[in-house]
Amino acid sequence: MIALTARDAGLVGCQRCTRVWPMGTKRCGRCNAPLTSRDTKSLSRVWAWWWAGVICYIPANTYPMLVTQTLTNEYQSTIVGGAIDVALSGDIPVAAIILFASVVIPVAKFIAIAFLAISTRRGTAVPGHQRHLLYEVVEFIGRWSMIDVFVVAITSALVQLNVVASVTPGPAAIAFALSVIFTMLSAQSFDSRMIWDQIEEDERR
Repeated sequence: MIALTARDAGLVGCQRCTRVWPMGTKRCGRCNAPLTSRDTKSLSRVWAWWWAGVICYIPANTYPMLVTQTLTNEYQSTIVGGAIDVALSGDIPVAAIILFASVVIPVAKFIAIAFLAISTRRGTAVPGHQRHLLYEVVEFIGRWSMIDVFVVAITSALVQLNVVASVTPGPAAIAFALSVIFTMLSAQSFDSRMIWDQIEEDERR
């Protein structure tokens, strides 16, 4: 049995505030967002932002995230290198959190977004409810992905002892921030309603 969808009922939902309007309405009367039943160009934007995020993520892990200057020397640390230093100093849980937030989560987001985009075109055995849940998780995590950049900014602001010692953000901080922003834009560009289109077509067949 095929369930009646909003599109079949002549309705279109706002992607921003979720208000439902009659089909043909150009803009949402509540939030003024443009209304489209399906954004056919969303996958192109998803892949464009996705690739931009991946490209920025490479220098984010190869260039130093923090640059520490003292009277005698200068020390530069990457994300992974800083986590290793923290682990060697005895703070293994903190090092695990750094690696999880800076390496595991970004890579998992790249994989999840790519899977959603590919499965929308080619299909998959994964049920639609699970794919939609995955999309919701990716969007939820996106708002917390800038925590590393906030830590770098706070550390740089606090550790400023003039000529004795200073901590400044490295080039990786900018690259990491851009990677997070591009990944969030990639996830937001994805029209999750397309997850169900292929399922409806399979049911009709």
